[in-house]
Amino acid sequence: MAVFTAYNHDQIIDFLKQQAPHAEIHIDDETAVKHTANGNAESSISGQILAYVAVGDKDDIRGVLKTAQKFHLPVVPQTADTSTVIGADGVNGGIILSVARLNHIKEIDKDDSLAVVEPGVINQDLDKAARKQGMFYAPDPASKPMSAIGGNVSTNAGGLSGVRYGATKDSVLGLKVMLTNGQEIKLGGRTFKQAYGYDLTQLLVGSEGTLGIITEVTVKLFPIPIGKTITGMAFFDDMAKLAEGVKAIRNSGLYPSMLEALDGKTVKALDQYEHTSYSQSDTSSLLIFSIDSASELKLQTSKKILDEQGAWNVQITDDPEKAKSLIKLRQDMLPAVFSNAKYYIMEDMAVPLSKLAEMVKYIAQVGTELDVDIYTAGHAGDGNLHPSLLWNDQPNPPERVIEATRRLFRKTLTLGGTISGEHAVGMSKNQWTNEELGDSVDVLQHQIKNLFDPMGILNPKRKIN
Repeated sequence: MAVFTAYNHDQIIDFLKQQAPHAEIHIDDETAVKHTANGNAESSISGQILAYVAVGDKDDIRGVLKTAQKFHLPVVPQTADTSTVIGADGVNGGIILSVARLNHIKEIDKDDSLAVVEPGVINQDLDKAARKQGMFYAPDPASKPMSAIGGNVSTNAGGLSGVRYGATKDSVLGLKVMLTNGQEIKLGGRTFKQAYGYDLTQLLVGSEGTLGIITEVTVKLFPIPIGKTITGMAFFDDMAKLAEGVKAIRNSGLYPSMLEALDGKTVKALDQYEHTSYSQSDTSSLLIFSIDSASELKLQTSKKILDEQGAWNVQITDDPEKAKSLIKLRQDMLPAVFSNAKYYIMEDMAVPLSKLAEMVKYIAQVGTELDVDIYTAGHAGDGNLHPSLLWNDQPNPPERVIEATRRLFRKTLTLGGTISGEHAVGMSKNQWTNEELGDSVDVLQHQIKNLFDPMGILNPKRKIN
């Protein structure tokens, strides 16, 4: 049966070019293909996008949204295109709206302890600029050298220092957001406190581009701590004992800025990757930690706690270069693990701190029962675990891997946790919205989406399904 449309492809593209005159528009070329697939060789969609549009200013954003509304086209917002949950891949027949070119640091105000940036500013670039003025930007996801502030805000990204400074939401003071009708609204501001009206700023943080396009971000900066930072490593017999050690450190009053955990399999993978010899068994687990503004009392207290918790091979340093080498172990964790298989899924669940030991035991149990190769690491200080499930036999996850993931998700929820601690939801977990949030909240989520995006054009099927 023939389908008659009001406009053909060329007419839509011509309209788009008129509405976004300063944008770089890519149609069915290498750039469009690359960003459709999150930089991968294969796309998660069947078909192809209409266009990849790297906007040059706010008027271009308005033009893309006007085009999308006129022709009922889906719009996928992108910044640095580093999503791990199919959160920014292209949608068939849609437009990818990239704000990567909006990458200016507008202001760093030391007196007000804040910075104002465009969404395309790379996280590490902001931190470096702030440090030149004696300040620093706290959120530090593993993607810090390549992920952008806009994407960090959209996903509420976490990081190594989350135990002390929180996730991205804890550093966002204000936003400017373009709604689907082209109106730009200002949310929050430059103050550390604000109690007026509903907190729409935090509603937009973590919304994954489903409610509006972020055009400007005001973030909190911190003064660089006085004194030296002590960084250390300690081994425990297994991850459950490490979890108990982490609890003791957290409750000690030391206020660590980093508490990172790597299980025995991950340590062995690191030994192979780094040509080191840390591992002493299949279960011996590694804790890497940092404490700012170190003192002799903090140093001795940390040593005492680790000793009481049964830690061994404890190494603590205040030398910056030695500290870098210890932190590099955590940063090299992923390439070390992923070198052991062709295919993998890295998951992202968080549980209450009191349930951390139980959760890591369960992860190991599931791996054994289903014969799935699982490597577990994570931000132990805030209960955030990243089990990586590996396989070799086929590109798509085999049933045993799917079942293992399903079991880990349900155990997490049973323990009062969340199946998305910091990587967002995207399309890889949107079918779990009802199970995590419940019927009433699930409906409320969709009502909020409909209020901001009545035509349903912004990042469809992401965040909520």
